[in-house]
Amino acid sequence: MDGQTAVVTGASRGIGAAIARRFADAGAHVVLCAREADPLEEVASAIGAAGGEATPVRADVRDEFDVERLMEQAAREGGDIDCVVANAGVYHGHPGETPLSRESYAAFDDHMRTNARGVFATVREALPHLAPTARVLVSSGVVARDPQPGYGSYAVSKAAAEAVAVRFGAGLDQAVGVVDPGQVATDLTGGQGRDPEDAADQFLWAARDADAETVDGAILDRRAWRDATP
Repeated sequence: MDGQTAVVTGASRGIGAAIARRFADAGAHVVLCAREADPLEEVASAIGAAGGEATPVRADVRDEFDVERLMEQAAREGGDIDCVVANAGVYHGHPGETPLSRESYAAFDDHMRTNARGVFATVREALPHLAPTARVLVSSGVVARDPQPGYGSYAVSKAAAEAVAVRFGAGLDQAVGVVDPGQVATDLTGGQGRDPEDAADQFLWAARDADAETVDGAILDRRAWRDATP
């Protein structure tokens, strides 16, 4: 990714922070965003200390004007954007313990606004700045497709996010795909699952190594990644 510009949302912790570090290690100038400035600055500082290039921008994906500003700053600093990872997400409650029948309206609304509308805003505001060969990756999980009980409106919002990605993929020249890294040990999963650094390798493959045709409109799970990288 030498010389490329990548934007990663939800990059202050978990998968997003790991992706930002991995992309920077691969040579990208990473523009990272999250709602909270202090942890975002810490991630950017760590990337810089390791010899990478990172620009932290506090932004809330629920606010399209924040996202517009994020993409404009990324383009000013790095030129055309080569990769966007729409990773910002929230989960209100404990994984597996939020059945839709008991979901609050407030939780439903914020899941949809952050996890689905946030993806829409991230892709839409990136469009004027995308390189012709850019890739847009949307972070998701199996709960978006498998009707497991107890994941409520979080699962609904992830299904909507995947639909947004697929529809953008059908209408853009750039490749837009979904990356499903499986369960990853983050705050959203209560620390259960794979190491985020391992998941970041899957995103790097989708951003750099996989054919554009493989990425576009696809859901790239761990099996797809393993099969392509024996």
